[in-house]
Amino acid sequence: MPLGNLLGAEGAGFVQTMQTLDSGRISIGALGVGLAQGAYEEMVKYAKERTAFGEPIANKQAIQWMIADAALGIESARTLVYKAAWMKDAGRDYTKMAAMAKLQASEVAEKVCHDAIQVHGSYGYSREYPVERMYRDQRLMSIGEGTSQIQRLVIARKALAEL
Repeated sequence: MPLGNLLGAEGAGFVQTMQTLDSGRISIGALGVGLAQGAYEEMVKYAKERTAFGEPIANKQAIQWMIADAALGIESARTLVYKAAWMKDAGRDYTKMAAMAKLQASEVAEKVCHDAIQVHGSYGYSREYPVERMYRDQRLMSIGEGTSQIQRLVIARKALAEL
């Protein structure tokens, strides 16, 4: 291969690849937060509109718990994504934080999208409602840029090396 085709320093390809994965994990985390936020908004909207036994299903405790858990999960995932992005911008080592953000956001997206389907009932499984697509789309979040199991390994190895 001609030397002019070399990207970066010779022999540094693995390190560059890992840095690219770390950046990608922040992006996947942001995508997960966005999917979860969209599913959350659809869940809340539908819960306010849909009535059962003469009142909106949003008045039911089980629905309220799903909404509360979604709000909590989304906020925690968003905060981790922001912190990972801030650490990257500040030039700090953000490998562990990017893995934490990606893991939390992808797991929150999966849970919130699942609960949005539940709130919608059989309509949630229909292509007429956006939560069906969101539920399918969120699956990539726990696979892209390393599976959830890989994120746990990255987090654990960094944590073990820190103390």
